[in-house]
Formats: sequence, C-alpha cells, structure tokens
Amino acid sequence: MTMIGGFIFYIVAVVLLLIILANAIKILREYQRAVVFTLGRFTGVKGPGLILLVPYVQQMVRVDLRTRVLDVPSQDVISRDNVSVRVSAVIYFRVIDPEKSVIQVEDFMAATSQLAQTTLRSVLGKHDLDEMLAERDRLNEDIQRMLDAQTDAWGIKVANVEIKHVDINESMIRAIARQAEAERERRAKIINAEGEQQAAAKLVEAAEMLARQPLSMQLRYLSTLNVIAGENSSTIIFPFPMELIHLLNGKADRPTE
Repeated sequence: MTMIGGFIFYIVAVVLLLIILANAIKILREYQRAVVFTLGRFTGVKGPGLILLVPYVQQMVRVDLRTRVLDVPSQDVISRDNVSVRVSAVIYFRVIDPEKSVIQVEDFMAATSQLAQTTLRSVLGKHDLDEMLAERDRLNEDIQRMLDAQTDAWGIKVANVEIKHVDINESMIRAIARQAEAERERRAKIINAEGEQQAAAKLVEAAEMLARQPLSMQLRYLSTLNVIAGENSSTIIFPFPMELIHLLNGKADRPTE
C-alpha cells in the first residue's frame, strides 16, 4: 500500500508540474506581443518567442501587430448641397503600441469602427456631391488624417482609408446626366462660336491682302472656275464683280444729253 501511495503521489506531482509549466510557458509568433500584468498591474510587453510567466500571479493579453482591414458599413450622408447619399469605405490600420491598445481602450476594434463611421459622416457632410465623386483621393486623406489623430491615444496607426461606393438615388442620377449633357452643349456652342470668330478674322485678313493686289481676285476667279470644271457639272457659276455693278449703276444714273 505504501508503494502504491507513493506512486500515486509522484503521478499527482508530475501532473501538477505539467499544469504549472503549461501555464508558465508561452510561445508567441513573430507578429504577436504579450502585455503582461502582475497581480493586476502592468509590468511590461514581451515577445515574440518563448516567454515565462509566474502561474496565477501573472497574466498576459495577446496583441496582433498585423495590419487589419475594417469594412465600414454604408452610412447615410447629407452633402453640403443637401443631397442624400449612402457611402461605404474600408480602413487599413494596425497596432503600434500594444500597451495602449490594451489599457487605454476596452475593444480597439469596436472603438475604431464606431469612430470611423462618425468621422466618415462628419467629413463628407462638409463637401458637395461633385467633390465626393471627383476628389476621392483628397477626401480619403482627410478622413485618414482625422482618424489617425484620434486613434493615436489607443496605440493605433491608421495607414489608409478608401471610399468604396457613393450610392445616389435614381432621380439624382438623371439630374446629373442632364447637367452633363447641358455642359457638353455649352462647350460645343462655345467652340463653334470661337471657330466662327477665328474664321471671320482670317477672312478679314484675306480680304485685306486681296484688296492690296486687285489682280489676285481674278486669279481666284480662274482657280474657282478650274475647280468647278473638274466636277463634271453642267452648271458653272461665274462670280460677278460687285465693282462692275456699281459702275453700271453709276452710268445708268447719268442724264442723257
């Protein structure tokens, strides 16, 4: 009985020792850190690799340092020009200070998500719809800068913010299409008017050059006749000089003697 009792004692001792070692030895991967608390007080950050803890005296909290992707759900935003849109975004961030991420905030994932939603509505509400559609890069930078400034106290670094979708209702889409069409028509009319203006200026310049050499007009007449004759047309339009009309009218107005 004594031998059996001693054997059982050794078995219990070995089991207890294994339990203690299992609670004392921790292995952390390269991207993990351990925030260690001794009797409830913060005593340091350890890892990666093999770390030893005093069982039941020290506890640790694992913190992942890899970049996380947070999908911000669609938010109802009213732009500065009173247009209602739904905007969704994605945020890339990571923990740079494990101590602050555990001690300063209860759940940094939930806190970052809620802060991202409110910041998204706040920033986009200060801009017009055209800016949301055409200047996403600048808006992304503004949101990222505001989030990074507020999450710095939690040991969080916001690396990037990307606006994914800006959903607009059908009536606003049609209004934007009409606006784009009107803008195209306006540009076409301006280009046409500028073309007429430039053509008129060139015609005036050409008329001045022809006026300095009257014989050049006759050359133009002959050139025009040559072009018309080469078109296999039975009708030839011969330009009649306006000066000859004035000359004939002057002779007709003279009294006969």
